[in-house]
Amino acid sequence: MMTLKEKLAGLPACPGVYLMRDKGGKVIYVGKAKDLRARVRAYFNASDERSQIQFLLRRVADIDTLVTGNDKEALILENNLIKQYKPRYNIRLKDDKSYLSIKVTTQHPWPRIFATRKIVKDGNRYFGPFSSAIAARETIDIIEKHFLLRSCTDHNFKNRTRPCLQFQIKRCWAPCVLPVAPQDYREQVRQAMLFIEGKQQELIAELKQRMREKSEALEFEAAAKIRDQIQAVEKTLEKQRMVSHWGGDQDIFGLYREGGFIEAQVLFVRQGKLTGNQSYSLEDLEFPDEEVMAALLTQFYQGQRFIPDEILLPVALDDAGVREEYFAEQKGKAVAILNPQRGDKRQLVEMAEENARQSFAERHDQEKAREKMLRELQAQLRLKNFPQRIECYDISNIHGAHAVGSLVTFVNGEPDKTRYRHYRIRTIDPASGGDDFGMMLEVLKRRFARGREASDLPDLIVVDGGKGQLAMALAAMAEAGVSGVETVGLAKDRVQAAARSAEIRRSEERVFLPGQSNPVILKRNSNALFLLQRVRDEAHRFAITHHKKLRARQTIYSALDRVPGVGGARKRALLRAFGSVKRIEEATLEDLLKVPSINEKVAHEILESLRSAPG
Repeated sequence: MMTLKEKLAGLPACPGVYLMRDKGGKVIYVGKAKDLRARVRAYFNASDERSQIQFLLRRVADIDTLVTGNDKEALILENNLIKQYKPRYNIRLKDDKSYLSIKVTTQHPWPRIFATRKIVKDGNRYFGPFSSAIAARETIDIIEKHFLLRSCTDHNFKNRTRPCLQFQIKRCWAPCVLPVAPQDYREQVRQAMLFIEGKQQELIAELKQRMREKSEALEFEAAAKIRDQIQAVEKTLEKQRMVSHWGGDQDIFGLYREGGFIEAQVLFVRQGKLTGNQSYSLEDLEFPDEEVMAALLTQFYQGQRFIPDEILLPVALDDAGVREEYFAEQKGKAVAILNPQRGDKRQLVEMAEENARQSFAERHDQEKAREKMLRELQAQLRLKNFPQRIECYDISNIHGAHAVGSLVTFVNGEPDKTRYRHYRIRTIDPASGGDDFGMMLEVLKRRFARGREASDLPDLIVVDGGKGQLAMALAAMAEAGVSGVETVGLAKDRVQAAARSAEIRRSEERVFLPGQSNPVILKRNSNALFLLQRVRDEAHRFAITHHKKLRARQTIYSALDRVPGVGGARKRALLRAFGSVKRIEEATLEDLLKVPSINEKVAHEILESLRSAPG
């Protein structure tokens, strides 16, 4: 097997992609190069003193290279490998998952338009993501009001027998049950997509032409509806700022940095109007602006994202021509990547840079506020460690049934949902009733055992409850051999007895600390109490949500479990076809026989079993 030194000596001087691996063989960085030999060797030159490069190289145990025919193939391959391996030290636009997109189900005969956070390659159209969830939902609301498209799920659409409320309030044509011309419906969908894309001027011109045609045909009611559509679109246009007179589509990037902390801002211009923006925060990056910008572009235009006619950048890229060719193939028309130095386009880049600077300042102000809140919590509870990472636990059950524990994690005062966990209770017998203490002990023992093995423990643990729950946490820590993690119990407020008063009085929330008999009472409106309550309420919400899912799943399947010959596959097929046990019970023999895998014998068993069941 070749050593790293031998691989460096034998690198080819041609385009390709390089993969850096750690001692465990995991890919930790992916890059592309016009000349693999020059690019990769440059990392190992003593002249590159950037701490991030030195930090990366200390972890590199092996390098693989993949030669490509040209620079464009290297760009495409780099893009695919970053998506495949998700390397730790490549720039990753993590914020994307929090933004809403608008999905148009163009693969369905009667398309639906709705908001989603999940983008998949299913042949449908996606628009966005939108940096403002409010803006995305306002867009959908306008579409529902004035384009009369369905908003129901495919299942509801398939199983409706009469128009729903949306039809009654004139927000849907009810194509589920009424004779609507498919071509007319598709035309409304096309116009709605023009509206989402920001092509309002083109849409208004079309609508005005249709309104004149309806008026000339004396169809005044139809003309009035089109007039309302025009007014809604024009009202949206008034809110948008004109930034370009040539009316094209542009994405304008701006960067602002203070050392290794970088804020990237993207302004979206559609038909000459500023329609939205999106920002990303990148930390501990000492790469030059050109490398940061190249990595941003590679990830930003992944998937189904709209590619504009022009992309304006604050820095010049060596591979701009290759990227233009690649984007042009995806878009089906020419795309220009520019680094303007003067004129209107330079002013647009400066506007994006100023937005990035302001976003950086706002983000860091928020971080300072959260740090102040955490410092106050540390002081009020006399914690030895700064509570950067807080975990909170809650138990949800009804007399022990469907018992579930929840773990939520806050990092630097904000939820980190990638660390949320559910725990099914295993050791407590449901028939014995709800033993909250025992359930909490089980959950914490499992958590601490795993955390100790992986050296993955928080700074502060909050348990929902008083002295009893706190004692369980301390017992679990002791059993697992965990030390150095501080633990508190947060007890909810309670109604105080006041015999001579008609007013209901509530006690303050109490925080119980280990080895202290009296609880700490935090001020009602203090930052420290607000943070603890937020953490506790999030754990409660997370536990209740999962608990309800378990109960609903059990309710659905319990009736079908009694039917001979109906296993998991047939249950799923029945529920997909009918939606509920009640509808299955109301179905006829002929209806059941239409379901795949259901024969006449099984159908009779289903009807007999469900209709003879008590209650």
